[in-house]
Amino acid sequence: MQQHLLNLDTLINLYLVPFGLKVLAAIAIWIIGGMFINTFAKVVRRVLSARQFETTLINYAISAIHVILRIMLVMGILEVCGIPTTSFAAMIGAVGVALGVAWSGLLANFAAGIFLVVLRPFKVGDYITAAGQTGSVSDIGLVTTIITTDNNLRVIIGNNKLFSDNIINYNVNPTRRTDLRCQIAYSVDPQEAMAKLMARIKQIPNVLETPAPGIAIQEFNATGTLIALRIHAPTPNFGQVYNDVQNAVAEVCLKEGWPAPATYQVAVPLAQPPQA
Repeated sequence: MQQHLLNLDTLINLYLVPFGLKVLAAIAIWIIGGMFINTFAKVVRRVLSARQFETTLINYAISAIHVILRIMLVMGILEVCGIPTTSFAAMIGAVGVALGVAWSGLLANFAAGIFLVVLRPFKVGDYITAAGQTGSVSDIGLVTTIITTDNNLRVIIGNNKLFSDNIINYNVNPTRRTDLRCQIAYSVDPQEAMAKLMARIKQIPNVLETPAPGIAIQEFNATGTLIALRIHAPTPNFGQVYNDVQNAVAEVCLKEGWPAPATYQVAVPLAQPPQA
């Protein structure tokens, strides 16, 4: 009986007590470490928000901080419990390499998303042309960007394809120029036509006086005279001015009895971009 009590006492003192202390230490480290990680993440979020970083970038940074610090916390707890972490770290590295090879395309989109958030070639709400699509940016994610086209289609584009292509942002500059060309017949005096067109265009709302509207003869061809019209407008009102200029040209030609001209666009989108 006494021998059994000695064995039980040895078991408790040599194994159970040290193990219990390690478990308690691990729980304490997990709780205190978790509190530290949450506090640190909140401080980082406040600092990044105060410096007006993109919300997407802030969320990514906070998530990365949580993941990295939690892994370090778990490895610290394993060390306290006497479990070697060398093999554990090697396993994490091997898994990371395997995931990198398997998800190379996804990681490329992820990296491009980081650059889009940091460099900010456009923001949510901007009207852009990129990756063969034109529309308003609805969302910028770390892997994909969503564009809503003029006919209300939702287009999801991988950030790597978007970032590697030319990006045209129609909302960055406060003003835009409307470029149109008007073909008139030889029977029409070009100088008279330009004067009448200029007088009518100046009556269109939101046509800027500075830079002043410009009308000039571009060329003489087999049909007659080709006149170029260049009118500046505030970016939010570009679509309205573009359509009104076309209507004004047709109105003047009809009123004067000139042959109907052909008007068409030169390297500008027909759609009206949303207000910035």
